[in-house]
Amino acid sequence: MRRTSILLFAAVPVALTAGAYFLVPTDSAESPAAPTVATAQQAARQEAKSRAEQERSADDKLIASLPAGLAAPAKRELAHRLVSSAENSTLDWRGTYGSIEDLDDGQGYTAGTIGFCTGTHDLLALVENYTKDHPDNRLAAYLPALREVDGTDSHEGLDPGFTAAWKAEAREPAFRAAQDAERDRVYFDPAVRLAKLDGLGALGQFVYYDAMVFHGAGIDEDGFYVLRERALRKAQAPSEGGSETAYLDAFLDVRRAAMLAKRPNADTTRIDTAQRRFLADGNLRLRTPLVWQVYGETYRVP
Repeated sequence: MRRTSILLFAAVPVALTAGAYFLVPTDSAESPAAPTVATAQQAARQEAKSRAEQERSADDKLIASLPAGLAAPAKRELAHRLVSSAENSTLDWRGTYGSIEDLDDGQGYTAGTIGFCTGTHDLLALVENYTKDHPDNRLAAYLPALREVDGTDSHEGLDPGFTAAWKAEAREPAFRAAQDAERDRVYFDPAVRLAKLDGLGALGQFVYYDAMVFHGAGIDEDGFYVLRERALRKAQAPSEGGSETAYLDAFLDVRRAAMLAKRPNADTTRIDTAQRRFLADGNLRLRTPLVWQVYGETYRVP
């Protein structure tokens, strides 16, 4: 998974319109030097996340009044199976707690049900939180090394024992529960909640969840919150009177473009032959049965 960036920026007056960032000018000769374009863009990305988080916490009563959607037990299970088909090439997501390998994608070791990565902070956060309640776990000894390699693809301090320790710890029910809790806290719950506030049904909630998993809950150039802002400039969200189909189409366009901008040869089948297929079928409630393809493999849920 991508790094969950929590950055603090100096107050920068920014207007976010038509896909461009504009700095508010000042006539004071004593004013500090104008922020760079890069700083302004970072501030705008932070603003995008802040707006989304404010919306996410704004109306608990509204959320409670809406259908469960993807949070319903059967739909939640379906969502995890769909994500697992793309992250682990299997529908058996419960069989992947102990999975760990370096995919040579610049993110270090990728591990567990949701693809926590040693290079993108979420694996470190998982082990730190787990160690608070289980200080004698097999992974605790690797925390110094995990902190050192965070943000890199390095294995320094992790080899040769870390992968064995992960697999062994994954046999513990407490660690499996910790993976589930971290997944829900960082990815599933925020994505579903915000999708509901944007007026999206179960399919849209899944589209947000999968995007949050792949792109990260951060403010990078291709982070989830930045992608959402771009989509909202292309189409109105249903909560603002827009078409649900048109908005999801715009969001998937934005997300696919971001994937290809980062890696021109990226496999985008988790969008093209999965989410696009459901959208083209008008399956906004994500009803089963479902048939989709990811990385050339066909999956079915009756």
